Amino acid sequence: MTTISAKDVGALRKATGAGMMDCKEALKESGGDYEGALDFLRKKGQKVAAKRADREANEGVVVAMTNDAGNVGVILAVSCETDFVAKNEDFIAFTKDLGQLAFDNLPANKEEFVALPFDGATVSEKLIERTGTIGEKIEVSDYFKVEGDNIATYIHAGSKIGVLVSYKDGGKDDAPQFFRNVAMHIAAMNPSILHPSEFDPEFVTKETEALQAQIRAENELNEKENLGKPQKNVPLYASKSQLTPEVMAKAEEDIKEQLRAEGKPEKIWDKIIPGKLDRFVADNTLLDQERCLLSQFYALDDSMTVESAIKDFSPEAEVVEFKRVAVG
Repeated sequence: MTTISAKDVGALRKATGAGMMDCKEALKESGGDYEGALDFLRKKGQKVAAKRADREANEGVVVAMTNDAGNVGVILAVSCETDFVAKNEDFIAFTKDLGQLAFDNLPANKEEFVALPFDGATVSEKLIERTGTIGEKIEVSDYFKVEGDNIATYIHAGSKIGVLVSYKDGGKDDAPQFFRNVAMHIAAMNPSILHPSEFDPEFVTKETEALQAQIRAENELNEKENLGKPQKNVPLYASKSQLTPEVMAKAEEDIKEQLRAEGKPEKIWDKIIPGKLDRFVADNTLLDQERCLLSQFYALDDSMTVESAIKDFSPEAEVVEFKRVAVG
């Protein structure tokens, strides 16, 4: 009968992160052979992973790293099924090790990352191995590399959300703190793109119709239930990408007609029209305000948009790219 020493169990546990009893079982099944024990744990992981493939992995940890020069960064999320596992010190250490691996190798995408060699196997194989030992689905749910003149990072409390921002500093010494605040805004407000020009026109059309239907339904419910809320204006548009020069020219003419009907003297129109045009834009760019970083009202000062806050900081400063990664 093969004798399994505590030293052998400890060595296997250190290499795999598996529990003590799992390591002892693996060594017993392999007759004390270390490589055979590793193979046993991997096969066990494959079986567990197959059974849990359809499970939701909505917990986990996000890590982000930048180089000393501050011009290259990586961000990734390792997901699991429960908060209990996400808070486990071994799981957190495993995630940080993966973050360091990504930082050291700078793979271009998630597919390249999970194919990297890691501790005698690949990242993908190690994830399956962990699934077997922990008993939960473990996966790299997101990975990005960002390069640029400068990189700001922000990890939200609890390591559930992380952000990388590539930016131009506009020659300002306090740019790292300012753009860290922008990264904090991104974490909180979850924009999906930088500028409205990135929207697909067909998507904008569908979202506009959905928004109009939603507001009409809210108005009808308000009237039917006698809730006493003011009726909302149903917007004609939802994105700045729809506000062509022709649309803006017509909006200005409509405003002039309104002012004429109200009997406002023409000599004061130039003081009124800009404000009304700004309101027209605000009322007809609700999709941008939800999805586009530069169009959102800045979380640290909602009297201005993120775009205007950046230009107020420095006319030459700008966000070039951002990546937001979250679990849950």
